[in-house]
Amino acid sequence: MAAAAATGQCTVLYFAGASSYTGMESEAFPAPMPLGQLFAALESRHPGIGARILDSCLVTVNLDYVDVPKNDDEGVMIQAADEVALIPPVSAG
Repeated sequence: MAAAAATGQCTVLYFAGASSYTGMESEAFPAPMPLGQLFAALESRHPGIGARILDSCLVTVNLDYVDVPKNDDEGVMIQAADEVALIPPVSAG
């Protein structure tokens, strides 16, 4: 279970390849901000995550799937205490 984010922050949960890429299961970011800005912040903290993970992942906010934004100023507004999950595609063999 991820630790609760501090006041004024959201929690990003990393699954599968996102967890492997970042080396962590969760991380806190300031909120509120549009999802596009959160993606830009993720790219700043973890260079290359956009092309490797974010471009092909599913995203949920508080367990509801949301559309992935096209630029930094788009997407659903992430509020303080929200939980954002990054779910990369997985393959089965």
